[in-house]
Amino acid sequence: MAEIKQVIAEQPTYGYRRVHALIRRRRRHKGSAAVNVKRVYRIMKSHGLLLQRHTGNGVERRHDGRIAVDRPDTRWCSDGFEIGCDNGERVRIAFTLDCCDREAISWVATTGGIDSGDIRDLMIESVERRFGLVSRPPEAIEWLSDNGSPYTAHETRALARQIGLLPCTTPIESPQSNGMAEAFVKTFKRDYARISPRPDAASVLRQLDDWFAHYNTVHPHKALGYRSPREFREQLTECAVGAVRRPHDSTRSADGIGSRPSAAHGAVARSASLDASPAVDQP
Repeated sequence: MAEIKQVIAEQPTYGYRRVHALIRRRRRHKGSAAVNVKRVYRIMKSHGLLLQRHTGNGVERRHDGRIAVDRPDTRWCSDGFEIGCDNGERVRIAFTLDCCDREAISWVATTGGIDSGDIRDLMIESVERRFGLVSRPPEAIEWLSDNGSPYTAHETRALARQIGLLPCTTPIESPQSNGMAEAFVKTFKRDYARISPRPDAASVLRQLDDWFAHYNTVHPHKALGYRSPREFREQLTECAVGAVRRPHDSTRSADGIGSRPSAAHGAVARSASLDASPAVDQP
């Protein structure tokens, strides 16, 4: 019971499966006996600690395509969102997510609007974090985004192709086609932003590194067998090295968590520029 309360105190939005995943991980590191997920469920239920079941809003948004891929660095998705502060300020964030291991590879933040220059910086830093200081990845990577003007700008698409990314956009008025990015935004707001103090933009910017680090290294992900993105990625690497020794270790730059928000501090406030725009040259 003490272990359950400790996890809930740290992450009050976690249900019994994620609570069990963290307890199991901590016990494994200590060499202690494992605990059954049903036992965690029964204890939390008897003490009134279960979360209320989410029933949705009744609006069904279907998407028949498959966004997830079986290998890291095959497809990355990107999107932008904002976090409101108590004083009315807003922090706008754009991120890169691997569609296999779900790691948030890199991010940019600003108190103004995300523009095409921010997305280009995000692209470059994402490649550097995964592959080091190289001109382009060993294989081309799909870059999935919506039709927002920062993503469809000519300069953005040209740079993407130059550094080994293949820009792909979702159908207009179909945000669910980038559902993995949408799910990440929902998780980030629910499990980090909403339960943390947000008096002003500066306080949010200071916390972003910790939020992204926790998501990458601790947060249990259902699609990953309740492993964190980094934990899942390390296991994939171990399996790959055990089968065939690869000439490049793609995890060597994964220690750095999150992009620098330095540009955000000096950003000039301007309206967000993530509005959907007409489709441009499709790759």
